[in-house]
Amino acid sequence: MGDPLVDEYLRFTAARVRANTLTAQAFDLKVFFTVVPKTPQQVTVTDVLFFIEAQRAPRRGGNVIRLADGEAGLAASTIKRRLATVSSLFDYLFLRGICDRNPVPRSLGARHARPDGRGHGGRRGAPLVRAPRKLPRVLAPAEVSALTGALRTERDRAMVALMVHGGLRRCEVLGLRFEHVQVGDRRVFVADGKGGHQRLVPVADVFFTTLAAYLSSERPTEAIHDHVFVVLKGPNRGRPLTAAGLDEVMAGARGRAGLTHASCHELRHTCFTRLREAGMALEAIQAQAGHASIETTRVYLHLSNDWLAGEYQRAMAILDGLHEEEP
Repeated sequence: MGDPLVDEYLRFTAARVRANTLTAQAFDLKVFFTVVPKTPQQVTVTDVLFFIEAQRAPRRGGNVIRLADGEAGLAASTIKRRLATVSSLFDYLFLRGICDRNPVPRSLGARHARPDGRGHGGRRGAPLVRAPRKLPRVLAPAEVSALTGALRTERDRAMVALMVHGGLRRCEVLGLRFEHVQVGDRRVFVADGKGGHQRLVPVADVFFTTLAAYLSSERPTEAIHDHVFVVLKGPNRGRPLTAAGLDEVMAGARGRAGLTHASCHELRHTCFTRLREAGMALEAIQAQAGHASIETTRVYLHLSNDWLAGEYQRAMAILDGLHEEEP
């Protein structure tokens, strides 16, 4: 990064986070110190507020906005993530005694603890950036069928089956190795999930059927890697498939299927939504998804078509019964 203190922080945090997280944090800090060209010791609260304003400025002219939220600048969730990264840096520098305070306010109106640790640091105010909580998008059954039908290889169908029938993340699909596939138990072992967590995931038979077809007729015989999914053509034939390669597969299938959306993560959301609609317990979905907290899993209650309607109808039936009993 060019600043010894920032580089020191990144070396420290490298032992605590995943590689993708470290890359994102390094980029966030690069953006911040590009907008605020100062050393960490010189950064003030005013600089942080200026950074927020700069991030909210129009990216492609004031007349271009996102249809999703009507904003012209960066998404609120992106700004919040960058502020969290910057705040973590200054928390580290405060603990090291290099900075006397963290210049990133917890919220508007919040009081900060004094350098000696005393004060009213727990008081909360309005958030600096308010990011609306939105339900993730899922695919309808017809859209899943259209997407699957637009895939051109058994390899691609096996990867999509892992996401839409097993709920695996993109990185978990790409990281799957032969030793992780338990054909007899109809499960796969996720050895390197989010946060380093491992789990055993049951997957529908369609995955194992398409996997067998891929291995028998498509996988290059010269592939020496133990990754299940490899490149089928070109100069990288036989090498492990990359995230960019899988994204290219998905983009091509979306175009051929005439879909406007169908990302890898939407397939994962679709899997858990359908499982919840089929009556699978929330705790079981949490284990399948690899969520550290069940609060993350609760979103699938709201995505499920029948859950809220069913709860409402049961409640109304009780209320109707009480009204009928009244004299």
